[in-house]
Amino acid sequence: MTYCVGLLVKEGLVLISDTRTNAGIDNIASFRKLHLFEAPDRMLAIASSGNLSITQAVIGLLSEGFANPETGETETLSKATSMFHAAQLVGQAVREVYRIDGPSLEQHDTRFEISLLLGGQINGRRLRLFMIYSAGNFIEATSDTPFLQIGEHKYGKPVLDRAVKYETEIYDALKIGLISMDSTMRSNLAVGLPIDILVLKRDTLTPELSYRITSEDTYFSDLRHRWSEALREAHLAIPKPPYRTNVKR
Repeated sequence: MTYCVGLLVKEGLVLISDTRTNAGIDNIASFRKLHLFEAPDRMLAIASSGNLSITQAVIGLLSEGFANPETGETETLSKATSMFHAAQLVGQAVREVYRIDGPSLEQHDTRFEISLLLGGQINGRRLRLFMIYSAGNFIEATSDTPFLQIGEHKYGKPVLDRAVKYETEIYDALKIGLISMDSTMRSNLAVGLPIDILVLKRDTLTPELSYRITSEDTYFSDLRHRWSEALREAHLAIPKPPYRTNVKR
């Protein structure tokens, strides 16, 4: 299990991903799930959730290329002409991995599970954020719904629903995203540190911030403490419910 969130606000893009892939008493593993595809004319990033072997196979295909069945040409993200085209290529790569590995996985009672967040910008085109499903289809973030989540999303969603707007300042969006991650980590041990983050300002094509948060990170520790204290103070400041039972016993 994992948790990844992408936030597309007026100033730019924020992507946040944990790194935990297994959780148990004696089995905890971490792998990077936020993958960057950089070139002078583009900056693309993919956050992944699902079966690790499937996600690594898809990322490998997108990096090394795969044959387009219609043209015979090798397709890679470096050749995408727009972010919409890039999302189509990611969907094709997912379907190609399913074509190769899907039947074998099903024979061994293993589900083909993968979800991806694709965000970024190509020179001369719009900054965009997509979520790609296991079938290779996808949806896009909009100004009305400026965030997308994959993985264990239910614990962190209420924070985003209440606080994130398209006009939210980009580093406030990062802060809210980290609070969403903390809420998820507190409720599910399958999500955990380290956390990888990316901040990409609109029309820059170069990450303003690419950083890994570890257990020694003082800001994240302080954020977790402050958020817990703020919640306690908020609920204490709200009057107690006036309801009393009228049932005679």
